[in-house]
Amino acid sequence: MRAAAFTDLIGPDGVSVIDRPTPEPEPGEAVVDVEACSINRHDLWILEGDSAMVDAADLPFVTGLDVAGVVSDVGEGVSDVAPGDRVLLCPNETCGTCRFCREGPENLCEQFSLYHGGLAEAARVRADRLVPLPDGVPTTDAAALPTAYVTAFRMLQRADVGPGDRVFVPGATGGVGVAAIQLCDVLGARTVGTSSSASKLERVRELGLDRGIRSTDTDEIRERVEEEGKVDAVVNHLGGEFTGLGQSVLRRGGTMVICGRTAGGESTIKVADLFLRHKRVVGSTMGTQNDLRRLVDLVAAGDLSPVVDETYPLDETGAAFEAMQERESVGKLVITP
Repeated sequence: MRAAAFTDLIGPDGVSVIDRPTPEPEPGEAVVDVEACSINRHDLWILEGDSAMVDAADLPFVTGLDVAGVVSDVGEGVSDVAPGDRVLLCPNETCGTCRFCREGPENLCEQFSLYHGGLAEAARVRADRLVPLPDGVPTTDAAALPTAYVTAFRMLQRADVGPGDRVFVPGATGGVGVAAIQLCDVLGARTVGTSSSASKLERVRELGLDRGIRSTDTDEIRERVEEEGKVDAVVNHLGGEFTGLGQSVLRRGGTMVICGRTAGGESTIKVADLFLRHKRVVGSTMGTQNDLRRLVDLVAAGDLSPVVDETYPLDETGAAFEAMQERESVGKLVITP
């Protein structure tokens, strides 16, 4: 089979299509013919050499978390899925024995990790991590869900966002940002989001954004957000200086949830403001397999339409990462092996 592998950790030029043996399932596993696999900032960090989990000794490395396709084979002991089933992979890898695996939520597992290997014509996966796909849910749309939408969904739960709440989403045109805007719309919450691009903001307005701010200057953004008052929650996938910005626009008792570091790996917190105004700053990574099932149900019911900016064949995986690096897209970029 063919796979898009990282052969050098230098950015998009480090992607090569290579041949690998077609996988065969071990007990408890399934092989999925991959019809779609979205890419994420997580993958780009690896490709740029900015991840502690992969180094030159691991090359060639095949990434790809968000696998959607059709089961082609199953291993011994697998009964929940069968060849021919349309499925979506939950990429969570957990130990199954720690107190978080026993009591939940599973994404707090003490050994939490993520599946990699979806940027290929076939992927060998744990069968119990496969979620059935209804016939009305295209695999390309489904592949947008596991990382970006599950992450945003869990963040909104952590912030207890509900109808009428006002949510600030800096960087509203990326994968998690778009997902948060759409899910807030489903929940009946109001949103204010930012981007450096007027055309991107207009696209996200069509997806449910209530107020867009075209700026990257945190002082200007702060003033414009507060024109309508403080916000109930902040969905922060940027980190860096946007953490201080998010804290400053939070209402008394509000919550900021952080899931990324695109704008920087260190942030400054105003401690007195935090405790005197009872604000909460919490971290969040991914979500649960049940979160993914709930999102698939929303798509099947027509309440949510995942945003896929563009699809690429396997041979153009490097171009997809280049588009992500240059921030050209609104929503998800999906490889279709």
